[in-house]
Amino acid sequence: MKNTLECLMCAGPRAIWGADHRGGDMAKLPKAFETFRKRYGSVYKAYEALGGAAHEAGPLDQKTRELVKLGIAIGGRLEGAVRSHAQRALEAGATPEELEHVVLLAVTTSGFPTAVAAFTWVEEHLGAGSSKRRSR
Repeated sequence: MKNTLECLMCAGPRAIWGADHRGGDMAKLPKAFETFRKRYGSVYKAYEALGGAAHEAGPLDQKTRELVKLGIAIGGRLEGAVRSHAQRALEAGATPEELEHVVLLAVTTSGFPTAVAAFTWVEEHLGAGSSKRRSR
């Protein structure tokens, strides 16, 4: 995946590599991530705790939280985070059309170039099947 490290501070390794980062088996992680985690273990643990607390602190369900995080990632032009949160939103029950709606909402807030970049990343992530959806 392109730009995977940019999403580490956004969603943690599970979001990027599909692994359970709270004790389960993890896919092979980038060396830089492993080095950071080993060198600054207390910082990483604090980050994980903060992320978990933020997710559980409010009334939004998992799907809504992932769609919000997708929008934030789009606004930041964080390709790895866009791909990660697109996948996590799908896993939480979002449809490809809902992902595209989030991208469209970015046009007037983040600008056309940012929205088109995000559209490209989401479309690539969804795969060839997404290009068969009808134009709106």
